[in-house]
Amino acid sequence: MKYGLIGCGMMGQEHIRNINILDGAFVGAVFDPVEELAQYAAKLAGGADVCDTLDQVIDASDAIVIVSPNYLHLDQLEAIAARRTIPILVEKPLYTDPKEANRVTAFSQSYKAPVWVAMEYRYMPPISALLEGLQDATGGLKMFSIREHRFPFLPKIGDWNRFNRNTGGTLVEKCCHFFDLMRLASGGDAVRVMASAGQAYNHLDEVYDGQTPDIWDHGYVIVDFDNGVRAMLELCMFAEGSKYQEEVSAVGPLGKIECRVPGPGRFWPADLGPAPEPLLIKSPRSPQGPSKKTVPVDPQLLDAGDHNGSTFYQHQKFLEAARGKGNVEVTLQDGASAVAIGLAAQKSARDHCVVNL
Repeated sequence: MKYGLIGCGMMGQEHIRNINILDGAFVGAVFDPVEELAQYAAKLAGGADVCDTLDQVIDASDAIVIVSPNYLHLDQLEAIAARRTIPILVEKPLYTDPKEANRVTAFSQSYKAPVWVAMEYRYMPPISALLEGLQDATGGLKMFSIREHRFPFLPKIGDWNRFNRNTGGTLVEKCCHFFDLMRLASGGDAVRVMASAGQAYNHLDEVYDGQTPDIWDHGYVIVDFDNGVRAMLELCMFAEGSKYQEEVSAVGPLGKIECRVPGPGRFWPADLGPAPEPLLIKSPRSPQGPSKKTVPVDPQLLDAGDHNGSTFYQHQKFLEAARGKGNVEVTLQDGASAVAIGLAAQKSARDHCVVNL
């Protein structure tokens, strides 16, 4: 299957490296308005065609991967639909403005080929192991928490990720992954969101075209679900000194299951020795006695990106869906619902209010 890539920046290059190690797929066409990025991506893909327009990459491909800046995703989905009906994997977030929700609904009702929203965190091996063991370990989920302590937003072409207007805000751009996990783990729909967040430290000394970035760098979000599950997110983006980047905890009447996920290995200081391995921890209430095991990730997959192998596993499943041999596991509805929670969290923190969904 010949993939076309829209957007050739850092995440686009991660998609290429993972498609390169898939069986039966390759990136054959790339498009990016920044010529040097497009040329580099074409070389990384082993000699892909560099397209001059969006239409060219759509016409040249059996499937499309959208990895452009957030605010372009919906426009590009609609541009593909106006020209062809082919499988699409679109990076999160699906949209960035509440006014765009109706356009997403209209697109989902009319577009007939598979569309997969890239929620890579579902497919990180330690998080997959937690989700798989959640019911047995907890006896029915009641509380679900995610703590991410990580590095600041990385530089992007045009510095688009420094401003809320381009990203949807940190609780959309960065955290829709986590709201997707909350929905998946709980099996319910969010009904109420409460958040406190802001910009404490990062990017305050930066200026772009006379403007200081307004992107938030820390916060708390509480989400109530219609089935009684309560979930919480703690985010800090000036905590890259942490041993683990994500710590996920699920608790129910029988006990607790947790996982701990290290950040990208390329950021781990070499003088500290090997990067930490992911952990899965089960803590039953009776008999008491936590058990701990590592969840190793294939080194080839770690080398292919910054998401603990999840981009590869996601692409494996998307390829099966694109071939008509598997189901879309992260639907347009999933992607839209995660954004809706993120937008509600942005509003709650900004306006100091509880947001009912």
